[in-house]
Amino acid sequence: MDQEKIDPGHSGIRNVLRIAGPVILAVGLIFLVVGIASFFSSVGQFGPPKYFWCVFVGMPLIFVGIVLTGYGFMGKVARYQAGEVAPVVKDTFNYVAKGGSEGIKTVAAAIGEGLRSGSTGKQDAKVRCHKCNSLQDSEAKFCDDCGTALGKARGCPQCREMNDPDAKFCDNCGYEFG
Repeated sequence: MDQEKIDPGHSGIRNVLRIAGPVILAVGLIFLVVGIASFFSSVGQFGPPKYFWCVFVGMPLIFVGIVLTGYGFMGKVARYQAGEVAPVVKDTFNYVAKGGSEGIKTVAAAIGEGLRSGSTGKQDAKVRCHKCNSLQDSEAKFCDDCGTALGKARGCPQCREMNDPDAKFCDNCGYEFG
């Protein structure tokens, strides 16, 4: 992939991060070591540590150095990680596909058998009447309570969508029935 197509200054910024990050990290480590050494050298004496303040300068510098270095090498790390993860994902997918093929065949056979037997499972299904909101058997053509037709019986002249008989607008295209 051509890096110049992403951002013309990308490689320059990356190179600055790859140099500045480790340099700032090294400076922070030096400050940290000086501050800690000053602290431990003053333990046997009665005076305060002279350069302990270096710890408070070194720790933020270490953090900034680590972050800049991380951003500088992010592409290499991501490519390495993708190279390590992709084969595992592929192997996992193939394992699941191979192991699941028998289960998929079983489910498909059960669906086919159900369709061949003519069983639709609608015996217990219920629908609501759009007029009085009462529950009716899904096979019913008219409401037992109010007599309203339950099927979608009004065709839209614009899109041919079937709508409720008393619909004022088409469910599909919004056409206003007169």
